[in-house]
Amino acid sequence: MTFKSVIAGSARYLPILDWGRRYGRVELSGDLIAAVIVTVMLIPQSLAYALLAGLPAEVGLYASILPLVAYALFGTSRALAVGPVAVVSLMTASALAPLGLQSVTEYVTAAGMLAFLSGAMLLGMGFFRLGVVANFLSHPVIAGFITASGLLIAASQLKHILGVSVQGHSLPGLLSDLFAHLDETNPATLIIGLAALGFLFWVRKGMAAALQRHFGLSRHLAATLARIGPIFAVIGTTLVTWALDLQSWGVEVVGTVPTGLPPVGVPWEAWPLIPALAGPALLLSVIGYVESVSVAQTLAAKKKQRIDPNQELIALGAANMSSALSGGYPVTGGFARSVVNFDAGAETPAAGAFTAVGLLVAAMFLTPLLYFLPKATLAATIIVAVLSLVDLSILTRAWSYSRADFAAVFTTIALTLTAGVETGVASGVVVSLLLFVWKTSRPHVAEVGQVPGSQHFRNILRHHVVTDPHVLTLRIDESLYFANARRMEDMVVERVLRDRNTIRHVILMFSAVNEVDFSALESLEAINQRLRDLGVTLHLSEVKGPVMDRLKRSHFLQEMTGQVFLSQFEAFDHLRSRSAKTA
Repeated sequence: MTFKSVIAGSARYLPILDWGRRYGRVELSGDLIAAVIVTVMLIPQSLAYALLAGLPAEVGLYASILPLVAYALFGTSRALAVGPVAVVSLMTASALAPLGLQSVTEYVTAAGMLAFLSGAMLLGMGFFRLGVVANFLSHPVIAGFITASGLLIAASQLKHILGVSVQGHSLPGLLSDLFAHLDETNPATLIIGLAALGFLFWVRKGMAAALQRHFGLSRHLAATLARIGPIFAVIGTTLVTWALDLQSWGVEVVGTVPTGLPPVGVPWEAWPLIPALAGPALLLSVIGYVESVSVAQTLAAKKKQRIDPNQELIALGAANMSSALSGGYPVTGGFARSVVNFDAGAETPAAGAFTAVGLLVAAMFLTPLLYFLPKATLAATIIVAVLSLVDLSILTRAWSYSRADFAAVFTTIALTLTAGVETGVASGVVVSLLLFVWKTSRPHVAEVGQVPGSQHFRNILRHHVVTDPHVLTLRIDESLYFANARRMEDMVVERVLRDRNTIRHVILMFSAVNEVDFSALESLEAINQRLRDLGVTLHLSEVKGPVMDRLKRSHFLQEMTGQVFLSQFEAFDHLRSRSAKTA
């Protein structure tokens, strides 16, 4: 085995060995610029999302350092930025809330164990190439879950904008408790919160245009400054709070943020919590993976690149494991920061490693400057970020297109808002699977005839076609398995009984059948026997190779009263001619 072959084999699991060989000055320049911009953006985001998860602010920084390095080693996306995100932070808070933890240390350790379990699960799925597991979460369910989570997160942060103490983990509970404590609103906190909200909304919607119009900045530079706008809100409100001593007016601040390197070690103290955390870790892993791989694929397509979904499982698993080992909590690829990374010119995953260096410097030297940072500012940062995820139009679009998909979306949104994130996404998956079984258990069986002057066959109810009273052709538009086999059997026999005196041949057109399981095989045998008793011959047409291979392993083809035709045209032409001769 040559050295080159070893490197090529290792590059499958360590993509850095592939892109790293072509790394040059151009890539370095683009990655460094992107890293500076993303670092400035991530500092307030990391702090805010840690508080959303119920963790000390510095944990957000810790969760943004080593995970970025791990993803740079194992990830296949050139632009994906890994770290704390809003939805995962909410799921972390939801998973830890019922555990009855008594101290901040226990809470942080439990969050680390949650990241450890999530990382182990993702690594396991990656090594067994189980990226297909994400397919169990349909787009309507994901869209509904993210929309509901955005509303829930925004509602949970209103207490920091008002400066009141609010309990509750559901939308009704949060809002009712919020209204009950409105009279306790702190005026100074409200002013800071509303000012930050107004500024951040302006940053998102109008800052870029204003910079272009009034200062003549280029479109790219104006857009870049707009994306790092939250850092200006952080600096401004921190200075105002310090200068006016607003803390004495009741404005809550971040307070002392420890300076230094992230703590390193396995969170063994939370080992007894593994049974309680296993379920949430699995849901969190799947949701985080789906969100991350969707962002990665979207950005890769813009540069005609590709990602490996199974390798992404390994990369995210490594990122979460590294977060757990460095005092962090669960992470995944974030949409906003990844778009900023992409637009800022990131050429390779090394941009993430450079960002990690910037965040490490911030954790070691800059955290004392965050003492007077109002929590209301961080809450405003979260609210503005998550409201961009809310898309209630998914309900109307799903309703107009598919009632079944609407049921999945509505169930996911309703239960996420009222019963919590885990219940919401789990119910969405269950409803999606139940709807899939329900739809496939009711296969569409169309009676078809020949389109005049062609060899095509179409539904007799939708097209003008040629038929023969002695030859009945039924197109089965679904794979056949235990849930729909008996219904298909009844539909075929009932149709034959309607014209039992004229029908001599039945052709089952299998062009849309990709599989026939054992239950469906027994139904085919029953159809063959019941039609034989009626004096009707059963035939098959356009049977796919894998289905034919399976049928050949049984005695069905030998016992079938008719034959198998390569095409529906051949079957119809042959049997119609034979019927004419016997008439």
